[in-house]
Order: sequence, then structure tokens, then C-alpha cells
Amino acid sequence: MKDMDSLLIVRGHVVDPASGVDQEMDVLLRDGRVAAVAEPGKLRGQGKRSFNAKGCIVAPGFIDLHVHLREPGQPHKETIATGTAAAAAGGFTSVCAMPNTVPVNDSAEITRWMRAPERGALVNVFPIAAATVGSLGEKLTKFASLKRAGAVAVSDDGKPILDDRLMRDALRSAARLKIPVVQHAEDTRMTVGCSMNLGPTSFRLGLHGMPNAAEASIVERDIALARATRGHVHVAHLSTREALEAVRRAKKARLRVTAEVTPHHFTLVDTNVGDFNTNYKMNPPLRSVADRDALIEGILDGTIDAIASDHAPHAFHEKQVEFERAAFGITGLETALPIAITVLHHHFDLPLWRIVELMSSNPAKIFGLKGRGSLGKGSHADVTIFDPKKKWTFDASQSRSKSKNTPFDGWSFSGKVVATIVGGKAAYEE
Repeated sequence: MKDMDSLLIVRGHVVDPASGVDQEMDVLLRDGRVAAVAEPGKLRGQGKRSFNAKGCIVAPGFIDLHVHLREPGQPHKETIATGTAAAAAGGFTSVCAMPNTVPVNDSAEITRWMRAPERGALVNVFPIAAATVGSLGEKLTKFASLKRAGAVAVSDDGKPILDDRLMRDALRSAARLKIPVVQHAEDTRMTVGCSMNLGPTSFRLGLHGMPNAAEASIVERDIALARATRGHVHVAHLSTREALEAVRRAKKARLRVTAEVTPHHFTLVDTNVGDFNTNYKMNPPLRSVADRDALIEGILDGTIDAIASDHAPHAFHEKQVEFERAAFGITGLETALPIAITVLHHHFDLPLWRIVELMSSNPAKIFGLKGRGSLGKGSHADVTIFDPKKKWTFDASQSRSKSKNTPFDGWSFSGKVVATIVGGKAAYEE
């Protein structure tokens, strides 16, 4: 598959929400684009190579709106090469990289550096640039030059924009360029010294807890500013019932508000922390059962727009310390799809169509990635092929990520990526 000019994918069940296709079809890829999608047998002999996708779903390449690739500056955690290798193994053909690098990605130069071929990326890398200089929340970066360099959105990620005026200006400037402002919704004035969710478990462990209001208040503030500016705010890794309700109201009011959730937030809860297990420490933290159930309901009823991994690799020594000192975050690129299939499809009857929409076509729309998130003729030849019924066990030691900080080591799943095709070429084959 690696040196082909054309590839014919046969006998697979195509699920393409953007094109309205949900049936067995053959897909022809040629010169980095989708050349044709036709009924089985009609394209016979047109590809130099063929791939038998019998029993598999053939979907538009998955797009992860929220990853941390750690370059430049922290190659001991991850590199763009290793992070994108993990992405390919997880079925992602494109990843959107957060700006909390060292130095912070607040310039066109760093944005271009991240996208350069020398980084060795196996999938498409779309940088998300810092919204403020140094992510210090004081002065906006040059959005236009960042977009020209390849940035698809702006965000200060783990350092949310708290100043109302600055967030208003960011939304206005981004709206003129037709890019979203991605907000890590956390009023950090309410979470100083906190390391997990506020609740019975934090009380039992003697840890300071983050209240739901810290997230919900920022989401509500940003929605009000989106209404005033007609800007597009994208809520990153939404985790609370109250914030979800605010997004639901905003959508009913037809405001430009979108939201993502992570697999760990719709699967795990704060009690999973157990006795200070740092592989369950992330930000936003794992919440209550009620919050987790609300997120699942938000996925089922369409309030949630996307599933994103928030892949946050850390070196072993950064997690093997006291809970309060441990780094926030877990890896997630290789487990996102199997968790979605196992939890949402098998336990809550969410159609595979909707999972593909949450991981492909909707992310492409949210960040304006033209020609992606679809298998329509002329689209980029980015394809994810997965077996929704295959049972397997995740072994973190075999992960392609440089880091192994995951709570899902040893978990058994249904659903496995079989092949990931980027630009018509195989980035991963099982």
C-alpha cells in the first residue's frame, strides 16, 4: 500500500455522514484524493492496489481537535513524530495541536516549524495557536499571521482567558478570520491548589477539589460574549452538567457555540481515583456520576459536537509522585475509538454513524478543515478503516506514544482500527 498512486478499498461498509452514505460501497483513492465511491464491483480493476475491508467500517479520516504533541521543547514527553504515530494507530488522520509548548506557540514561526516535513509527522498536523502572547492573558497574538502560517484556531488552553474585555476582543478578531476561539473553561481563581473534583472522594482523600461552578461560570460568560460578538467559541473537554446545560441553551438560541468531550470524561468518574492513582488525574478532573451521565445524554441528544482525546503525554517521573504534585493529563489517541464503541455504541446504542460524525465530519466543520471529514469525490484521501466487533486488550507498553500515562492499560474493548490512510498512503496497518 505504501508506494501506490491509487488504492481501491473493497467490500467495506462506508459510513460518511457528510455525504449521507451508510452502506456497502467501494472507494477509489487516486493521487491523494477520493476519486470515486460506488456500489460494490463497479470500480473493479481501477486501483493499482486493493484493500479488502470486509467486515469493517470505512469512514472519513478521524480528526482530533485537542492533542498535546509537546514539541517544541518537551521531547522527553512526546515528539510530533511519536504523537502522530499514536494518532495513526488510533485511526486519526489529522490532529490539532495545542499551543502549550516550550516556547508557547504564539508566533507564525513556531506554527510553521510544527508543520515542517522535518518533524516526521505521520498524519496531518494543524496547530492551534496561542490566543495571547505567551498565553499570559494580557495581549492578543497576531491572529491573521498565525492563520496564514497554518493555525486553525486560537486558544490559551490550560490558561483560560479570564479577562472579559480580552475574551471579547479575541472572539471579534477570530470571527473576522472565521476561526474559533477554543476555551479551557476553568475559573482558575476558584481552583487554586485543587487537584481533583470537589466531592466525597476529594473529602475522603483530603484533597482540595474543583467545583463545577469553576467550569460552568466561564462557559456561561463565553456564551454571553459569543452572543454579543457573533464569534465562535468552542468549549474544550466539557465535563460538567451545568456547563452542558449552558451549551444546550446556546444551541437553542442558534449561537456559534460548539463543544467537545473526551472519552475519559464520559467513561470514568472521580471515585476511580481510588487511593491517589495519578493515572486518573487530569484537568478538567473526572467528575461525579451525575456529570458523567449528563455528558452521555448530551452525546445522545446531539448537544455535544465532537469527541476529542485531549492526549496529554507525560514522562514516568512526572506521574510517579504525590497526587497533588503529579502532572495533569493522560494519553488518549489510541483508545478514543475503542472507548467510544465499547461505551457509547454497545452500552448506549449510539449508532456507529454518530460516532463517525463526532470524530470526523463534525470536527472538520468546527475548525473549517475543507476537503476533510468526508469521502465525497475530490476530498482528501484520508480514510479510517476499523472493525467495530473486534475484541482486544489495550497494552500501554505497546503504545506508539512516547509516554504511557493512561488509566486504560489492560482494559478490554470492542472495536479496533485496521488501517489509517493519509493522503492515499497507509500511515498505519494492523
